[in-house]
Amino acid sequence: MTDSSTQGIKTVLHPVSDLAAAKAVYAALLGMAPQTDSPFYVGFEAAGQQIGLVPAGGPQGMTAPVAYWHVSDIEAKLAEVTAAGATVKEAAHDVGGGRLVATFTDPDGNVLGLLQDR
Repeated sequence: MTDSSTQGIKTVLHPVSDLAAAKAVYAALLGMAPQTDSPFYVGFEAAGQQIGLVPAGGPQGMTAPVAYWHVSDIEAKLAEVTAAGATVKEAAHDVGGGRLVATFTDPDGNVLGLLQDR
C-alpha cells in the first residue's frame, strides 16, 4: 500500500428537493448564513467542514448524502481503493477552481467521495 493517507472527511454533500427550505433548516442548525448561495449549490463552512446542499442530487444524481475524503493525490487514492475492491462511480474531474472530485462504491454499494484541491 502506498502512503496516500487522507486528510479526513471535510465535505459532505446532501441532495435536497427544495433548496430554499433546506437552506433555512441548515442555517438554523449551523447558526449561520451560507458562504456560497447559488441556484445549483448552497454551501456552509462550519467547524472546518463544508456542508453542501445540492438540488435534486445535481448532475451526479445523488440520492443520499455523500462524504468526501480530502486527499493530496486523487488518482493514487482511486487506484488504491479500486485495487482493494471498490468500483469507480464517477472518475476524477475538475468542478471548478482546480478542485477535483471523484466517487466510488464500496463492496456494499455505499457511495464515497474523494476531493483534491490543487
